[in-house]
Amino acid sequence: MSGFVVEHRESQFSRRLRRRRVQIAVGIAAVEAVLVVAGLLPWWLVVAAAAGSVALYLWLGRDHTSPGVRAATWIAAVSQLIVVLVPVGLVVVGILAIVAVAILAAVALAMLLLDRR
Repeated sequence: MSGFVVEHRESQFSRRLRRRRVQIAVGIAAVEAVLVVAGLLPWWLVVAAAAGSVALYLWLGRDHTSPGVRAATWIAAVSQLIVVLVPVGLVVVGILAIVAVAILAAVALAMLLLDRR
C-alpha cells in the first residue's frame, strides 16, 4: 500500500509528479543555487522569480482543477523560495565563521597573555 490518495481525473504522470514533488523542487533549487552562488544568476532575478512563482501558485495553481498544474506550480514556488534562502544561509554561515574565528583568537590571546614562563 503506497499511502497516497488517487485524486479524481489524476493521470499517472500527475500522480508521479505529486509523489516526487519535494525531490524535484530540491533538485531544481540545487541547480539554481549553484548558478546564484557562482554569480551566473543575479540575486534580483531570483527574488523576482520567487515572487512570480508564489503569486502564480496562489492565484492559479492552488485551486486549479488539474492535479498536474497544482503540482507544477507548487514545485515552481517551493524551488524558487529555497533558492532565495541559499544566499541568506551563506551570509549566516559566514557570520558564524567570523564569530568562531574571533572567539578562537580571543582564547589564544588570553592563553598567551596568561602564560607566565
